[in-house]
Amino acid sequence: MISLRIKPELEKTLSFFAETKGKSRSEIIIESIIEYIENHSTEKNPFDLGKDLFGKYSSGKTDLSKNRKKYLKEKISQKHAKRRSN
Repeated sequence: MISLRIKPELEKTLSFFAETKGKSRSEIIIESIIEYIENHSTEKNPFDLGKDLFGKYSSGKTDLSKNRKKYLKEKISQKHAKRRSN
């Protein structure tokens, strides 16, 4: 358990924000800590470091690594359809 002291103005702002979001002050604080850690973590694995690059360039599809089987099946179907039409 963590105990924390904040300035009264910040506490008032936190209370108002929590009320408008329909959450408790604790929920807002926990979400804030999680977001802070995620945004300021310096240790990233290789996948996270290259996530924006995977499956993007030659095909133009950004989800190629997830849906490779679907795209391969479509490509094969197109190839067979082309052969049938010739």
